[in-house]
Amino acid sequence: MSGEEIWSSIEEEYGKSLPPFDNKSGYNSRTGIYHSLVKLDTKYEIPTRPDLNTANFVLSQFPQSDLAEARIAFIDSVNDKSVSYGELRRSIYSLASALFYGLEVRKGDVVFVLSPNSILYSTICLAVLSVGAVLTTANPLNTETEIAKQVHDSGAKLAISVAEEVHKLVPTGVPTILTSRPSDGEMLSVEELIEGCYNSPDLPRVPVAQSDTAAILYSSGTTGVSKGVVLTHGNIISIMRLLSWSADVSASQDDVFLAFIPMFHIYGLVFFGFGLLCVGVTTILMQKFDFQGMLGAIQKHKVNNLPAVPPVILALVKYASKARCDLSSLRRVGSGAAPLSKEVAHEFRKTFPWVELRPGYGLTESCGAATFFVSDKDAKAHLDSCGKLIPTFCAKVIDIETGKPLPPCKEGELWLKSPTIMKGYLGNLEATSTTVDSEGWLRTGDLGYIDENGFVHIVERIKELIKHNGYQVAPAELESVLLSHPLIVDAAVIPVEDEETGQIPMGYVVRAAGSELSEDQVIQFVAGQVAPYKKVRRVNFIDTIPRSAAGKILRKNLVSQSKYQLVSKL
Repeated sequence: MSGEEIWSSIEEEYGKSLPPFDNKSGYNSRTGIYHSLVKLDTKYEIPTRPDLNTANFVLSQFPQSDLAEARIAFIDSVNDKSVSYGELRRSIYSLASALFYGLEVRKGDVVFVLSPNSILYSTICLAVLSVGAVLTTANPLNTETEIAKQVHDSGAKLAISVAEEVHKLVPTGVPTILTSRPSDGEMLSVEELIEGCYNSPDLPRVPVAQSDTAAILYSSGTTGVSKGVVLTHGNIISIMRLLSWSADVSASQDDVFLAFIPMFHIYGLVFFGFGLLCVGVTTILMQKFDFQGMLGAIQKHKVNNLPAVPPVILALVKYASKARCDLSSLRRVGSGAAPLSKEVAHEFRKTFPWVELRPGYGLTESCGAATFFVSDKDAKAHLDSCGKLIPTFCAKVIDIETGKPLPPCKEGELWLKSPTIMKGYLGNLEATSTTVDSEGWLRTGDLGYIDENGFVHIVERIKELIKHNGYQVAPAELESVLLSHPLIVDAAVIPVEDEETGQIPMGYVVRAAGSELSEDQVIQFVAGQVAPYKKVRRVNFIDTIPRSAAGKILRKNLVSQSKYQLVSKL
């Protein structure tokens, strides 16, 4: 559904005599709905052709003829292997033919991909989607149990895996092929399938509609059990169109992007796996994140654009100056997947004054993006915001107690509506109905507000708010304070049950090397900067903060650890 279609449906519901929304905040006081203040150029309108699938759309955006052969799509940061847009197109055609005619992969079959970033990743994903099959991806670090659960839950009929992780798939019994040719030659590989069908001129003709399921991506489960997010071809095509628009207003075809964000995650998949291919830029791929490797790749390949996550931005602030790497090529750093504190943002701008820092916000359920800063000027002026609603998006801010929509600057749960919103959770009607209402509004579970100028502010995950003596305390706020301490490298804050007050904030802190920072010093440092009810009451020192592949703090792991430590003491 396009932005215009969403507006039309709202008009039908509320009547044709709607007052215009405020042109500063985007708020309509009658409907309680905020509208995107950013308009799409005609060339970026969401395609409405019902029979368009993700692969055909991406391929239609590739550079043509000789330009496709000359322009590089991906470069492996370790071995410098590269693939041009022309080679990528032929590989997708070849693998799609092999999957369809050789392995008889059919429309609706689920293909499970277990691999780190590689120059084959986009080929695999787009080939799977081109034959109408459904893609599901997983973190190679997942355990056998986690992988078995996803294979079973998704109903996977075929798995594609790197050789190092195949043993985790064996107990599932799912037929498996490798990504790269094995040394012993005992298993079939994607590389062999591509070579065997390399002269395939076209994709197999499979009728696929935008409304058909394209992917089942599993949410990180930071606050509970991971669920399969069902995304349609229409969802992905919509977000790719919006990513093309965002790249057009902030980058050029000559820009070089660095991808360490994992492509099995929504952020990496739609951005690097699909979206940037629609813009024609070059992406340097890292198999996994390594700070020194990242700095080296930026210097070697003159990287301009760095889509990142807050822990990486914090590391750049604290360590990049000591690394003695030339980062002068950087022009733009994006931030997503987790909240970026205004303190870290401020320090980043001081350290790298020539670099634009543009935080954004999105969820797997919204296909990875919902807000964006169109200009660096806006980003500098609104350090605690994650930008404005991107085109085609509408929002509500709902009072948690009353369920009523709230005007600008009032905190409530953020609800979103756009053509990118998921179809639902796989096999979980109850979770779907509690997350997406009958009108298509996605309840994000995030506490936030939209200010009088239309900038979105995310305060905290509602489920993660600490309730102390009736007050609500946001862990992210306390984490920002902790990270401002010169001897604290990383930090996380969790709730700990307390008989008298309900819950108290507890900090997990990673000290700088050689530091003898004490628990009392940390507590006093925070107490001097926040209201009494917000202060940290306990501190544990830890070697590393557990995080998801996308950089989100895994608070549930720390909560379990704190409970175990309490029981051990008893």
